[in-house]
Amino acid sequence: MERLKDKVAVITGAGSGIGRAAAELMSAEGARVVVADHHTPSAEETARTIEAAGGRALPVTVDVTDETSVAGMIEAAVGEFGGLHVLCNHVGGTDPRRDLDLLRMDMAEFDRAVALNMRSTLLGARYAVPHMIRAGGGSIINTASVAALVGDVLQTSYGAVKAAVVSITKSIAVQYGPQRVRCNAIAPGAVMTPALENNLPEDVVDSLRRGNALPYLGSPEDIGHTMVFLASDESRYLTGQLLVVDGGMTTQSSAAPGRRAMLPG
Repeated sequence: MERLKDKVAVITGAGSGIGRAAAELMSAEGARVVVADHHTPSAEETARTIEAAGGRALPVTVDVTDETSVAGMIEAAVGEFGGLHVLCNHVGGTDPRRDLDLLRMDMAEFDRAVALNMRSTLLGARYAVPHMIRAGGGSIINTASVAALVGDVLQTSYGAVKAAVVSITKSIAVQYGPQRVRCNAIAPGAVMTPALENNLPEDVVDSLRRGNALPYLGSPEDIGHTMVFLASDESRYLTGQLLVVDGGMTTQSSAAPGRRAMLPG
């Protein structure tokens, strides 16, 4: 299939996990892909995989918190491929060892979370939008989180900045909709990325699985397929929205797993 034929896509955090899955899936659908990541070898590895499969990819090293670096990423995309149609602002996160509850959270980590999640989203869109307008329109896809929708005992900073990403998404959609630039956000739930597998104990992973309405956790490809949909013209009438892709985590009552045992038969 070629749902993204003739489109140029920039994906941050494409060196691993969800970003890599999105880059490979978009390439398979015909997009020319800029693989952007702070870790140069990872970006190059993703690009090699894409090109080995017959696609076109440009690895770019980027610090999404630095305006000059983000501007250079976008200019590299336009210089290499002649335009820009899709931007996935995917980089984000916090350090769960420092992003604690209100009284114990590290304020330096809060500042880092703002830069890594919120500022990066603003910067990416700021430099992408003019090129999208020149191309006749485009799609910006921001990665939020279910942490933006619920409270938690930890990750106070993360929830706050991801909620800001949702607000930024709506503002961009309204401001540039008349120029045919769409902007949507995805709120992933628990996804089995390397970051999750390496940072959470197995009992915590099991508790996340039990909290889903579906009997499994997501894969990077589950989110990547959603990004492909938002990048494609299939979603041409969708803008300013938050798509919650969480296996039913935020839908299910906390009592539901225990109550299943009460069902007859």
